[in-house]
Amino acid sequence: MNSPEERFQAIVDAEEKIEPTDWMPEGYRKTLIRQIAQHAHSEVIGMQPEGNWITRAPTLHRKAILMAKVQDEAGHGLYLYSAAETLGVKRDEMQELLHQGKHKYSSIFNYPTLNWADIGAIGWLVDGAAITNQVMLTRCSYGPYSRAMVRICKEESFHQRQGYELLLRLSRGSSEQKEMLQDSVNRWWWPSLMMFGPHDGDSTHSEQSMNWKIKRVSNDDLRQQFVDMTVPQAEYLGVELPDPEIRWNPDRGHYDFGEVDWEEFWRVVKGNGPMNRERVEHKVRAWEDGAWVREAASAYAAKQAMSEVA
Repeated sequence: MNSPEERFQAIVDAEEKIEPTDWMPEGYRKTLIRQIAQHAHSEVIGMQPEGNWITRAPTLHRKAILMAKVQDEAGHGLYLYSAAETLGVKRDEMQELLHQGKHKYSSIFNYPTLNWADIGAIGWLVDGAAITNQVMLTRCSYGPYSRAMVRICKEESFHQRQGYELLLRLSRGSSEQKEMLQDSVNRWWWPSLMMFGPHDGDSTHSEQSMNWKIKRVSNDDLRQQFVDMTVPQAEYLGVELPDPEIRWNPDRGHYDFGEVDWEEFWRVVKGNGPMNRERVEHKVRAWEDGAWVREAASAYAAKQAMSEVA
């Protein structure tokens, strides 16, 4: 008879889903908890740089769009925390690990939003990179994660179009608006490329994750997809990407581009980015301030359960 490991891998290789009640290797479970929790934390922390501009949006229309987007991101975090809980980890436990710095979130959210164009750049570049990363996760071998990603990707795609539309308006505006747009793109381009993680040879988990079909495409291939998609969009905006090495390579059928500043990447990942401390402190403060809401909800749920028994 085949071992549990062999039966598990056979299910994965057959492109079937692993469900919470199925046997799975402990390494698979831990990898999923780490990845899904990091993804959920990123959605929640990612509300901060955009939420910073809700009260300063230039029109009521833009304010409503931004509020809806931030609300979507809260929902994405909820889906993902729920998916992680099917693996036997508690939501409070994940929160504590984040607050202690033992869980990570996307390094992109440790950069400040300095002007209104940054809201568009986050939609276009950051959400665009996120979609490139996440579409493959709709085919993840773990069922709850895969299903959560279907809705998340649809909403992220809408966010990306919203961001691009905002930048398109600025690109057709005054000289000051065009300068603001260019300044924003200059600051967000390279951090967006960093979202795909280190080079494949330096990525600790990629090979095993691809074998388990948690991940489907390598970091470097995803980064190339993003560049190929984004360069023509930048040309239409009339904005210059801050990389003099970007050029079409007919032999490869892809755009060539420069090297990411990996020293900066690792510095931010390790907690020394421009906003690392502020982001986590804000998150901890919000968690503590909301304790009474969680306690009230738990008490109400317990009361309802008792009434149903009676």
